[in-house]
Amino acid sequence: MKVLIAEDDVISGRTLEKNIRGWGYDAVVTTNGKDAWQALNPEAKDPKKTDKNPIRIAVMDWEMPYVNGVDLCKKIRNTPLDKKDSYLYIILLTGRDNQDDIIKGLSAGADDYITKPFSFSELKVRLKNGERIIQRENNRIQIADTDDLTQLWNRDKIREILKEETERCLRENTPIGVIWADIDNFKQVNDNFGHITGDFVLMEVAKRLKNSLRKYDKIGRYGGDEFLAVVPTCRHEHIAHIAERFRRAINAKKIAVESDLLEVTISVGATSSEYSPNSSPDILIKTSDKALYEAKNKGRNCSVIKEPE
Repeated sequence: MKVLIAEDDVISGRTLEKNIRGWGYDAVVTTNGKDAWQALNPEAKDPKKTDKNPIRIAVMDWEMPYVNGVDLCKKIRNTPLDKKDSYLYIILLTGRDNQDDIIKGLSAGADDYITKPFSFSELKVRLKNGERIIQRENNRIQIADTDDLTQLWNRDKIREILKEETERCLRENTPIGVIWADIDNFKQVNDNFGHITGDFVLMEVAKRLKNSLRKYDKIGRYGGDEFLAVVPTCRHEHIAHIAERFRRAINAKKIAVESDLLEVTISVGATSSEYSPNSSPDILIKTSDKALYEAKNKGRNCSVIKEPE
């Protein structure tokens, strides 16, 4: 986990860094409130720069040049830093120990407050508390964003991911691919074998589709037996290969259910923004949906690739 140290005293900052790194954290050190804010918002300086491992805990001194710790707390809490799952846990360091100052610091948005001088064993415990709270929040959000049955992202989350990745790919001038997959004749599975078997088929299909993607690709259950995958940095010719890999992942092996083996197939529609870099998420979804419709009309168990209009 990455920890920001904002301490204007160089010696104190180095001591904090040595201990915090020694406890297994990744430390980012700044000496004033302005640089601390910049460290928390790297994209403000360079829109193309995104931090896949954002700072999650900040250890900040009250007294700092440019922006003091209390004002920086207020600024942080009043400005969304990143995604909703990037809550920043703030520990405020200060020599002020009267009750009014403690109330002022906590009211500004600090999660914890340590008065100087303090023992590093105390700071270590407080960092662990912050780490535990962040992990609990991450777990809560993960559950809220996950489809209960398939454990893929749910509809709202995969749309959010598509929006974020589309914006990022546009900034970096790279194409993004979208794949829409639908299980063929899924209603017959439910009608002939029951909904419990149908749920098992959905889970197995979801697992195979996810395993056929790269680690940084994302897939969600869009609804019913429909799945939407977001494939960054993917050109038109590559999206065709991935779409076929999707189809073969399901078609290549029957799904074992109770005492039977079911032959399950999917139809796939896909698109890439390579030739239309300004395509919005809605256009990419609509285009891949049209491609899926064409795949169904061609007899199912096939993939169709279309360019955004």
